Order: sequence, then structure tokens, then C-alpha cells
Amino acid sequence: MNSAVMETNLPLAGARRGKVRDLYECPLPDGTDGLLIIATDRVSAFDVVLETGVPGKGVVLTQLSRFWFSHFEDLLTHHLVSCDSNDIPGISDEERARLQGRIMLCRKTRVLPVECVARGYITGSGYKDYMRTGAVCGIELPKGLVNSDRLDTPLFTPSTKAETGHDENISFAEAAEVLGEKMAERLSSLTLGLYAAGRDYAGERGIILADTKFEFGVLEDAPDEPILIDEVFTPDSSRFWPADDWEPGREQQSYDKQYVRNHLETLVTVGDWDKTPPGPPLPGDVVQNTLDRYLEAYRRLTGESLDL
Repeated sequence: MNSAVMETNLPLAGARRGKVRDLYECPLPDGTDGLLIIATDRVSAFDVVLETGVPGKGVVLTQLSRFWFSHFEDLLTHHLVSCDSNDIPGISDEERARLQGRIMLCRKTRVLPVECVARGYITGSGYKDYMRTGAVCGIELPKGLVNSDRLDTPLFTPSTKAETGHDENISFAEAAEVLGEKMAERLSSLTLGLYAAGRDYAGERGIILADTKFEFGVLEDAPDEPILIDEVFTPDSSRFWPADDWEPGREQQSYDKQYVRNHLETLVTVGDWDKTPPGPPLPGDVVQNTLDRYLEAYRRLTGESLDL
């Protein structure tokens, strides 16, 4: 297996780095201005970027997003133009080979400043909110729910977007203050519609899609029409559970980075880490098991295998 790609340093303008992705300004094949998004193998957990990467993780994220963008092409507009590193101008053949499979060349958008979360099951931060308040993002829920219970009606639970630090769950009313009522309603509808389609598709393949998050942007010439951007139904943006192992009342086995979070929680419990930078190194078995789960999710969802 190749070593983890932890960072890039390309001779392109506008370089910036997110928790997992590196971004650059880059012309598209038609000559218009575009955005290059590179999924590295960095791992972010509890909003801390860990010092250990998962080799090939960025390829899985990119190829799974590519699959879903194509799958939803008839439903809504998205930003993806190309996943071929040969379409990146001004870089070496060595860099093209290193980046192949993990890049997306995309149309530039104005990113809408709210993350759109759909929850079909009560777990994670939503479950913590529920245990504390009986509600999630201000939405009252029935009493007596346990961890990983299925919700009768999926919830739209927006959150703030944070380049560093923690995203914060907000109410629909707070999202509407940021986006405007009409746009907030539109994003809620898109989010829940996409979630329902993804949940049904995954369910036919033995996977529970417990929750997921989307990001949307708008093009300069169409400021009222949100388009789907970033990643779609990946193990970094979604919780995937094996349907035949689902049991409410406990943490579930997962095909996503919850496996890493669970390992880190054991370190927190014994006082070896306090969820602040720098993140601890990951043992080799946690790295391999995480990658195996990502690859299994890819295989189940696409019907194909990835050769890393």
C-alpha cells in the first residue's frame, strides 16, 4: 500500500487547507475559473486533525462522492466537472500520479454558510442533545428514545460551518436568519430528499444510513439556486451501519470514522487525551481497520472494489 498523502504543495494560486482537503484555484478544462479539491489521507476527529493518516482514504472519499454525484445527476445540479488529475495544468507527472483518484475539479461557487444535516436515527451529537434537553436543534422528540433508535420522521438539523474548532448545531430559525427563510426552506427540502434517496438505496444493499451532512453553494449567475458541493454520502460525512447488526441502545458497528472516534474515546477515558490538539497517533490496527471499513462501504454501495 502507498504511504498516506498528508499534504500537498502545488504551484497553483489560492492554496488553502481544510481539516481533510487541500484546495487551490485551478482553471477548468473549458478555460473557466474553477476549484481544485484534493482529498488527502488526513483524519479529523472531534475537530482535531490527527498526526496519523489512513493511506488511500482520500481516494475512497473522492470515488464515492463521484459515484453519488453521478447517481443524483438527474435530481439536482452539482459542482463536479472532472476527477482526472491530467486535467490539472502546470504540475509534474509525479504529482499527477500521486493525486490520481483523489481530486475533484469543480465549478466555483459561493458556499452557503450552513451545513445541512439529515438525521434518520438518534445518535452522536444529536443523541447527546436529546439526553440533555429532550430535543435536537430545538425539535422536540418523544420521550424514552435510546441511542441509535430510528426516528419516525427524519430531521433537518443544520449546523454552523467551522474551518477550525467545533461546528455548532443550530435551530431552523437560526439557519433562516443566516440564509433567509426561502433558502433555508429550500435547503431543508433538498437535504431531506437526498437523505431519503440515499437511505433507500443503501438499505437495499444492507447498509443503514443513520445520518449525513451536505454542503451547498450558489453560482454567481444563479444566486437563488443552490447546487450540491463538497462530498456526498462518504464515511467522513455520514454514519453507515451494517443493517444486520443494528441494535438500538448501544453504539453501532460502523463503516465510517466512528471507529476512530471510539478508539479515541478510550484514550479520553483513561486520561491519555483531552480532545485538544495535537491529536494522538493511531495504532496500525486502527488505521487498517478504518480503511477496511471505508472500502467495504464503497464495495457495498457501488458494487465495485477499489484497488489501492
